[in-house]
Amino acid sequence: MGIIAVIVAAFAGFAFGAVWYMALAKPWVAAAGIETDAHGRPKNNSPLPFVLAGIAMILVAGMMRHTFALSGIDTPGKGLISGLGIGLFFISPWIMINNAYGDRPFRLTMIDSGYATFGCAIIGLVLSLF
Repeated sequence: MGIIAVIVAAFAGFAFGAVWYMALAKPWVAAAGIETDAHGRPKNNSPLPFVLAGIAMILVAGMMRHTFALSGIDTPGKGLISGLGIGLFFISPWIMINNAYGDRPFRLTMIDSGYATFGCAIIGLVLSLF
């Protein structure tokens, strides 16, 4: 049952990312400095970022499940808050550090950190439902 929970949670996090970045596509592309075509779509159409994102979601969901099991996080409320905390206090600061050293716009940090925060909250919630 554990692997199913991880896969479902990873899919939920990935799906949320699709919605998040579709809604914030224009500001994200501008902040990230992505080259676009005449229609405003990124020129790079490689599937690699999507494949890597899927793998990353499985890794994140798997480690969150392990951490939740060891910590006794077993209710939807605890899963949601714990996931929110992981995204906000672990992943987002790391994104900020990387973007600051890369001299990237703070707006990019806010967009990516928002995804990390709410995506982890969703993963935590889904994991706690299994």
